[in-house]
Amino acid sequence: MRLFANTVRSLAFGATIVLTAAAAPLLAQRITTDYDHEAHFEQFHTFSFGTVHASDPLFEQRIKDQVSKDLIAHGWRMPPQGGDVTIVAIGGMKDQQEYSTFYDGLGGGRWGWRRGWGSGGFGDSYTTVNQIPIGTLVIDLYETGQHQLLFRATATDQLSNNNDKNTSKLDKAIDKIFNTFPPKGAL
Repeated sequence: MRLFANTVRSLAFGATIVLTAAAAPLLAQRITTDYDHEAHFEQFHTFSFGTVHASDPLFEQRIKDQVSKDLIAHGWRMPPQGGDVTIVAIGGMKDQQEYSTFYDGLGGGRWGWRRGWGSGGFGDSYTTVNQIPIGTLVIDLYETGQHQLLFRATATDQLSNNNDKNTSKLDKAIDKIFNTFPPKGAL
């Protein structure tokens, strides 16, 4: 019985470590990009904005400002009207459930914590559900004349209750998106 209790305790501890490690990537900013491999990005030099929408309307201008800053840094410019490329950006937020399980008194055989010396048992576990706000931003670049998708980027990150932190995360995500723009494999 002691061997069984020790095995269960080891498995429970291992499961806690695995679940904690598995949840860590959910908290990190994730950026994905894709592009039309047949597009000739060297022919595009100007941009304009189409639809820019965010669940918080104050972030719409922040998205435009940061995208403009990054594209201008790559030598692109924004004419008063029209552009070679039209940018569409959509930002949203959803709650993602995170489960946390805590174990109290995982048995213990001879060295039991909760029920006294020499007693066994499995102990108790408590699971809580937390709602984690996750923000997602999708940026599409379309060839203006043909309405053909050239480039798509998606950024996902855990949001904060602090809008300054969220603005910083937004700026960093857009910087990462355009860090290697235009794509190296493009024609």
